[in-house]
Amino acid sequence: MAFLLISAVVIVTPGPDTALTVRNTLLRGRRAGIATAFGVSTGQMIWALATSIGIVAVLLASEVVFNVVRLIGAAYLVWLGVQTLYGAFARNDGPTPGTANAAGDRRRPALAAFRQGLISDLSNPKMAAFFASVLPQFAPEGQGMLSTLLLLGFVFAAMTCTWLSLYAIVIASAGDAFRRSKARRVLEAAMGAALIGFGARVAYEQR
Repeated sequence: MAFLLISAVVIVTPGPDTALTVRNTLLRGRRAGIATAFGVSTGQMIWALATSIGIVAVLLASEVVFNVVRLIGAAYLVWLGVQTLYGAFARNDGPTPGTANAAGDRRRPALAAFRQGLISDLSNPKMAAFFASVLPQFAPEGQGMLSTLLLLGFVFAAMTCTWLSLYAIVIASAGDAFRRSKARRVLEAAMGAALIGFGARVAYEQR
């Protein structure tokens, strides 16, 4: 129960994953938003696996590696945020430059959204720190620790996927009501600014 409560607080607190889910839902629809949620949760499962076999401990022990991952993640968030801002004000009811313009994105927007969610989560070293510091507290030492860590990681990822998918469903329903209005562009711009802000925070905050 304690793990579920801690996980719920972390998951419902708005962050880069939430902003990215809202952004992709606005730009590409509900399916893309849900795909983003699955990408984020897949990244969390990878972090859980990496925690259980000790890779995360190596990452956190090396300041150089940690900072490289941190800066890559920050740059990726800022890049997505700039694209979203540009698209919100320069687009004329067409696709956002750099997102839906690519042929692959036009054919497979859900796959592109899944990839963005996955990359965003895997390039967030704070997620690694969370898994390394929280999950072991709820896993028994010795035999069975590996399986317990994986189970806890799966539970956390499932909760995240459910929460972000609900976000996508709600935003998609609301987005249909003002698809061509200025309000939608304002919301897109807000998500772009939020992604840039999260990227800047990740870049400058210390471990």
